[in-house]
Amino acid sequence: MKKISEAVVRRLPIYLRFLNELHVRNIQTVSSRDFGEKLGMNPAQIRKDLNYFGEFGKKGIGYDVLYLIEKIQQILKLDQTNHVALVGAGNLGHALCNYNIYLKSNMKITAVFDDSPEKVGSKINNLNVQPMNELTETVQSQKIRIGIITVPASEAQNVADAFVKAGVEAILNFAPKIIKVPTEIKVHHADFTTELHSLAYYLD
Repeated sequence: MKKISEAVVRRLPIYLRFLNELHVRNIQTVSSRDFGEKLGMNPAQIRKDLNYFGEFGKKGIGYDVLYLIEKIQQILKLDQTNHVALVGAGNLGHALCNYNIYLKSNMKITAVFDDSPEKVGSKINNLNVQPMNELTETVQSQKIRIGIITVPASEAQNVADAFVKAGVEAILNFAPKIIKVPTEIKVHHADFTTELHSLAYYLD
């Protein structure tokens, strides 16, 4: 299978969100030109991205919205159930779990962990906050493949190590710290400070 760049993979959820908006409005087809205008992107780039995975569009007609939704969901493995574990039941952890109930995809937070005695045993949207010593057993029993880190920077590496030991395959790290994991583990860093600093560059 050809290697797809991370930039392409990161754009696919953007395309999927736009297509879902069209589907809700009962729009059945969309051209790459309309795609580009709405998303502020080059239509040629959109066509190139999608062509990595197959010929989905028809010349002169465009893309069938529902068909393309189904195909992108398959590419992103959103046509299957993906359980997610979260470590860090603080404010951000609560917010992510609260958002969890609005998700209509098969990507769901199904387990929450913390090492604070005050938080362990509490509930967040019907999820019991579990102690860290239950992480490995829960990850393996629920077949959890993705972990989310929402702990302070000082604890991020320890949590990453625990996730790797438990057998997760990918980690979304919200802690403001670069974590080190084996090369086969995929990590995305979601650092608010970094994003704000990069936005500041564009200010007058």
